[in-house]
Amino acid sequence: MTEAETRPERSPDRAPRHLPFWLELVLLLGLALALAVAIKALLLQAFYIPSGSMDDTLVFNDRILVQKISYWGGGSPERGDVVVFADPGGWLDGATPEADNMVSQGLELIGLFPTGGHLVKRVIGVGGDTVACCDKRGRVTVNGTALQERSYLAAGQRPSLITFKQKVPDGYLWVMGDNRPQSADSRVHLGDPGGGFVPEEAVVGKVFSVIWPWGHAKLLSKPTTFDEVPE
Repeated sequence: MTEAETRPERSPDRAPRHLPFWLELVLLLGLALALAVAIKALLLQAFYIPSGSMDDTLVFNDRILVQKISYWGGGSPERGDVVVFADPGGWLDGATPEADNMVSQGLELIGLFPTGGHLVKRVIGVGGDTVACCDKRGRVTVNGTALQERSYLAAGQRPSLITFKQKVPDGYLWVMGDNRPQSADSRVHLGDPGGGFVPEEAVVGKVFSVIWPWGHAKLLSKPTTFDEVPE
């Protein structure tokens, strides 16, 4: 008798079993949803620009991606960062879209619906800084150093028509839009209970790219003028 003749045949009961197609589909969709929620919570989130307050850096209806990695492990927003943050209290006028049905709520959950209740501005001062406007040449200063803002201010705009001089409390930010006359930012909210400052804990993340429309797609970088500001 040969080896082939003595080898036991595989029992039909040992054949691999497959999950039903519908169950595989449910599991795959559940996994994809869990990954999408985790990515939104930990890594990336999509937003859209609802106004012209950040022209020409970000314009109306731009779709942007916000990354959260920079602020992991005790990291915090830096001067020059363009950040998205939750309304610190009374800054919004209710013009942002809200998820009012199951489809939009599902898209919002995974970061694909334009999220309301948030603002986007540029960080000008961080905790401990003294921010002021304006010096003799009409420039915004941080810790006595004048900012050269032509690289990001809207074309033809002055640094500020509102005068101010404020020391930023620890754990807070002073933020301004790049289109200063159209931006209701820290300057405009000086009289609010929060003094116009934004808590660092309200920051969702840093804007690092415009992804739509294609004609305006780009990566954002921090202007070099902020490197000259002393601590």
